[in-house]
Amino acid sequence: MKQRELYMAQGLQIREMGTVETIPTLPCESLSDGKNTLTKFLEGSCLSIVVFGASGDLAKKKTFPALFNLFRQGFLPSDRVRIFGYGRSALTDKGLRDRLIGYLKPAKTDPRKDPSSVVKEFLDLITYISGLYDTVDGYLKLEHLISQHEDLKSGEKGQTRRLFYFALPPSVYPVVCRMIKQHCVNKRGWMRLVVEKPFGKDLASSNELSDQLGELFTEEEIYRIDHYLGKEIVQNLLVMRFANRFFLPLWNRDSIDNVQIVFKEDFGTEGRGGYFDDYGIIRDIIQNHLLQVLCLVAMEKPVSLNPEDIRDEKVKVLKAIQPIRDDEVILGQYDGYLADPTVPKNSKTPTFAAIVLRICNERWDGVPFVMKAGKALDTRKAEIRVQFKDVPGDIFRCQKQGRNEFVMRLQPSEAMYMKLVVKQPGLEMAAIQSELDLSYRERYQDIVIPEAYERLLLDILCGDQQHFVRRDELRRAWEIFTPLLHRIDKGEFKPLIYPEGSRGPPEADRLTEGIGYVRTYGYVWNPPSLKAGM
Repeated sequence: MKQRELYMAQGLQIREMGTVETIPTLPCESLSDGKNTLTKFLEGSCLSIVVFGASGDLAKKKTFPALFNLFRQGFLPSDRVRIFGYGRSALTDKGLRDRLIGYLKPAKTDPRKDPSSVVKEFLDLITYISGLYDTVDGYLKLEHLISQHEDLKSGEKGQTRRLFYFALPPSVYPVVCRMIKQHCVNKRGWMRLVVEKPFGKDLASSNELSDQLGELFTEEEIYRIDHYLGKEIVQNLLVMRFANRFFLPLWNRDSIDNVQIVFKEDFGTEGRGGYFDDYGIIRDIIQNHLLQVLCLVAMEKPVSLNPEDIRDEKVKVLKAIQPIRDDEVILGQYDGYLADPTVPKNSKTPTFAAIVLRICNERWDGVPFVMKAGKALDTRKAEIRVQFKDVPGDIFRCQKQGRNEFVMRLQPSEAMYMKLVVKQPGLEMAAIQSELDLSYRERYQDIVIPEAYERLLLDILCGDQQHFVRRDELRRAWEIFTPLLHRIDKGEFKPLIYPEGSRGPPEADRLTEGIGYVRTYGYVWNPPSLKAGM
């Protein structure tokens, strides 16, 4: 099935002016046609996309490539859409386009159009405005250019839509929001603001930022983007959990012994430790990315697929998480971290953390959730590992090499596999561990899996907030981690030094063993999904 046919198979919920309209996805016979759901929705209207921080790394590596992928699939028709880059750098339109061209990867398999011409068509949609974030001149110019585009494409009274993407440090969010409110408000349709993490450094700063944005824009207009919620396996969690009968009786404290949610990078800060040192691994990865994954693993079934019903259940999980215990926290710092010239020489910032979270509700009482993240480790991966309890009265106990596990690998090479005990082939009655393996690269060879930002930007354009962080959800997430973070900042927790390329501090393995996790030893088969990621 081709990528556009996947969108055809789905109905997109388009939210407009407080109503929900179900629009069937239309086939996109060619990329130049632009005849699909979103372009149908834009008929008689137009869309202006403004990327603040357009000359920065995030914009050129993530935001613009995601917009380009939507464009080449026909979701951003050139006769209805204009993209405006705003930044402090003194660039021309051509200067910005030259910076972006190396990050735009056309589909080589599309025989209908020269790939380079698709890139050129997209770049031609981009206009650059050089301006400061706290002065009026740049915003007046931006408003003038947007209004010109809207009058040309929608007339003086037609519907218009404005999307503002903040590829910026959170410290400038309030001033940019005030300038938008004063000078760039859309009076003829919706406007949406997309803000990137970190959403504050603790509960107080997050609440202050939310208050500042909330004074200017409604919660429905603000999209707090966490790109982990756009990953394929993360988005599969709801379907996998609630559409398969055999998981329903197993997904609870009666069958599951422990859950690990793991993020590993095999590289360090690489000269960019100045930013990281202000936040550390908990603020950077665990409090947002991994906690969002935990919510989807642990939540109850929502009453519907309405975004608010789903986010309500996530908040319930967060409210049930108990205070973090001191003896269930291990912090680490890799031994080359202080050699980064951008890192303070006496820094105690953790580059590794293993933290046990406990959910006090009927489903999960007694089941530890281990959140583990680190830099400069032995491998690069992100996965969810659900380990089941031992079989009561197990007659094969002496032959087994490990427990049943269900593993969902987010990256690299998306996969889901179940670790089972089976009879070893041959004459002997011996039990060995094997896997039922669903490797996406093997199973879905003809499907290009969208990048997380690409998927989330399409959700924003369609007004679907399911995969975005609501204000009360954000507040409760900070309530969980702020006490621990303040104590770390005061020096009450010292990070343990671990070698680069290792599993992290050995104490972290002892922590997981102490909460009941059983590692698999002996025979290990590398399934296709694992080989594909090597």
